[in-house]
Amino acid sequence: MLTDIEHELGAIAGTGKRYGLTIQQSVHDAILTHARAQYPLMACGLVAGPAGFGRPERHMAMRNAAASRTFYEMDMQDVIKAYRSMDERDEEVVVIYHSNIDTEAYPSGIDVSYANEPGAHYVIVSLADPDDVQFRSFRIVEGEVFEEEVRIVTAYT
Repeated sequence: MLTDIEHELGAIAGTGKRYGLTIQQSVHDAILTHARAQYPLMACGLVAGPAGFGRPERHMAMRNAAASRTFYEMDMQDVIKAYRSMDERDEEVVVIYHSNIDTEAYPSGIDVSYANEPGAHYVIVSLADPDDVQFRSFRIVEGEVFEEEVRIVTAYT
């Protein structure tokens, strides 16, 4: 039986995953490029899209003010600039992402406690195994973590 949150997020019967993040290949690649460029430090950023559509279109890399391989903190000046830009363009945050250096792509307790955008997809890229980079997406709602399917497309239709 699905909880109210699972039902709202659109559970995929029997998989433990939810529908999902659809993301353009170019945005997916931009996130991976940023993660690899920041290695061995954690990368972080946002992806904005038109308000009300849930479509991630504009990648915005943020500086990791913590400059750490185990913790990230988006630079406040970058965040302010990003939100002003989104307001001017009638956009909203669709994806919040960061990379993990030594661990799998799964939200930590700190990630869950800091998650304050219930409508956002939380993407985590793991670079722990350079031959098998993980790109996973989650919804974090009321302290609960729900993994969701990621569908990469060449263009939105």
